[in-house]
Amino acid sequence: MALTVKEDQGFKYVDEGSGPVLMLLHGLFGALSNWEGVVSRFSSNFRVVIPMLPIYEMPVREAGLEGLRKFVEAFVDLKKLDEMIIMGNSLGGHIALVYTLHNPEKVKKLVLTGSSGLFEDSMGGSYPKRGNYEYIRERVSYTFYDPQVATKELVDEVFETTNSIPKCMRIVAIAKSAQRNNMADEIPNINIPTLLVWGLNDTITPPMVAHEFNRLIPNSTLKFIDHCCHAPMMEHPEKFNNLMEDFLLN
Repeated sequence: MALTVKEDQGFKYVDEGSGPVLMLLHGLFGALSNWEGVVSRFSSNFRVVIPMLPIYEMPVREAGLEGLRKFVEAFVDLKKLDEMIIMGNSLGGHIALVYTLHNPEKVKKLVLTGSSGLFEDSMGGSYPKRGNYEYIRERVSYTFYDPQVATKELVDEVFETTNSIPKCMRIVAIAKSAQRNNMADEIPNINIPTLLVWGLNDTITPPMVAHEFNRLIPNSTLKFIDHCCHAPMMEHPEKFNNLMEDFLLN
């Protein structure tokens, strides 16, 4: 389904359906299209909200987890969201964890998929190289078990982003902020029901990371999807949504 982007006081976001709030947070190179399968499946029972994180536009001095947490807090206040289920992929999972720890009264349940926060192999081991299309294509493909999921449109989008010096500066600043922010000592304080959905073949946040999240978050459940890498909601949307449905409706 095509997602309609709305704007309100400088925020760009998707807001579909009605019911309990399901807020989705994308990753460092994520896009709204990553969540199309989730929105299509759940907007009939939930109010699905996706803020577009200002990863490429925020002031460089604010480009980090703290700045992104404050952005999400401001968005939540503007839209008067409460009792949320928050789902985050990759960097979005990391932001979800930081937000939940600072605003526990706002979050009812948590879903993490390929989340950073303990360990990640950023962009397959290195920061993005500007101007090298084949390198970008290879790194984007590295995100998926099936390289065919890395469509030309997706590669073109990442290539265009990494070809901009100002955008690259923000990407590197945010990636370094995430790598510095290991949450092993903090996440045992998260007591809400948490679902961990991981690709069994994740090369960026490997399965051992999922097991460590499961060990550290007291009320967590871990599910793996085989033949799947770092973005289960894109590679196996039906399997991902089935796991989500069991968790959301029970």
